[in-house]
Amino acid sequence: MNKPGDTCLSLRRCLRTALLAGLAGGVFAPASAAEPGSMAAPFDVPGSGGQVRLADFRGKLVYLDFWASWCGPCRRSFPWMSQMQARYGARGLRILALNVDARRDAALAFMSDVPAQFTIGFDPAGKVAAAYGIKGMPTSVLISPDGKVMAMHAGFSDADKTEMEELFRRHLPDTDGSK
Repeated sequence: MNKPGDTCLSLRRCLRTALLAGLAGGVFAPASAAEPGSMAAPFDVPGSGGQVRLADFRGKLVYLDFWASWCGPCRRSFPWMSQMQARYGARGLRILALNVDARRDAALAFMSDVPAQFTIGFDPAGKVAAAYGIKGMPTSVLISPDGKVMAMHAGFSDADKTEMEELFRRHLPDTDGSK
């Protein structure tokens, strides 16, 4: 039977162990494959309208979004991404969303509920997601027109929308071609 102070000592040991494990994980974890300034990993995947190749979007500002049908924030992000593509597409923004569901029918059911007005690709084996070091859904990667990773972000919220749209405005030319 535990004595009154045993639970506290046990809890302290658990917290200390968790802290050390977390620190060790940070030390030994591989660096993200999509570090800002590095070249974005190329990919060529099937899409809803043919093959989707990152190389085909060279010269454009690319918002690459990794998503899954079971992801609640992904459901909220689709209308915003459609809106951003409509608003900034003429200035050079391209939204690419790669689905990581193992079954394409789950992704198609999602898209029948939440239509996409941007490019969709399918990464059922997760090879592209692994190349980018994706650990959760949704995760977005902003890629410069010359193919370099500019920023990477996990999650989706109203604050994220504002911050990302500001990045789009800052890095896209004005309608007259100037920045």
